[in-house]
Amino acid sequence: MRQFSACIEWLFARDGDVFADRIRLAHEAGLNAVEFWHWTDKDLDAIAAAVAETGIAVSGMVAEPMIALTNPANKEAWLRGLRDSVAVAQRLGARVLIAQAGDDLPGYSRVEQRAAIAAALRAGADILAGSGIRLGLEPLNTTIDHVGYYLSSTAEGLDIVDEVGRPEIGIVYDLYHSAVMGEDTREVIGNRIDRVVHLHVADHPGRSDPGSGRIDLAERLDWLYTQGYRGRIGLEYKPGTSDAAAVRAVVKSLGG
Repeated sequence: MRQFSACIEWLFARDGDVFADRIRLAHEAGLNAVEFWHWTDKDLDAIAAAVAETGIAVSGMVAEPMIALTNPANKEAWLRGLRDSVAVAQRLGARVLIAQAGDDLPGYSRVEQRAAIAAALRAGADILAGSGIRLGLEPLNTTIDHVGYYLSSTAEGLDIVDEVGRPEIGIVYDLYHSAVMGEDTREVIGNRIDRVVHLHVADHPGRSDPGSGRIDLAERLDWLYTQGYRGRIGLEYKPGTSDAAAVRAVVKSLGG
């Protein structure tokens, strides 16, 4: 049975709501995991209480601070933040932290920026070692949502992971971003499924509900599972409607 994780930055969100209540709504909708982005701007006590009350899992969050790993000057600040992020993830039971490469910086060659990313991740692996937490570097599309971002290629992201060479480090493979960049899942993942620590899904156009657009998400997920992926599928999309029935229908359509 495939396991799904509701990104409660968008799903179950209501204007003026209490963020932790989205965990309760996800649980009521039948989800057994949630994820979110930043943790420094959230009431962690309230989140921990909602997790304990519902028994729902926190699958992942962002490794803060979200600063450009492409800039070698940011390495030490990012590593200090990673230590704090690991502590929060352990408190909430999260097994995945998400890192972004940062923008393609003027004044640095791509070779220099790639080396800076790899160096930060390699040092980060030492912090993660023995924690049970893996860090996923996330490629993003640069045509719609993240113009100027350094890492738009899934294959390059996997190459960086291989260069780092540590089991604590992998990628977050976002099927939406990959499809927007015109990638074929089979080609870019190949035989490296073990480097994928988490999946994200949304449809295109609109980054909305799976099934609302043109991406063959079910087919791509089927292939990823035949290759051995067994992590959670993050429902990171802007919902047309956030009611429980609509989310359950999405989960069913994706093999849940």
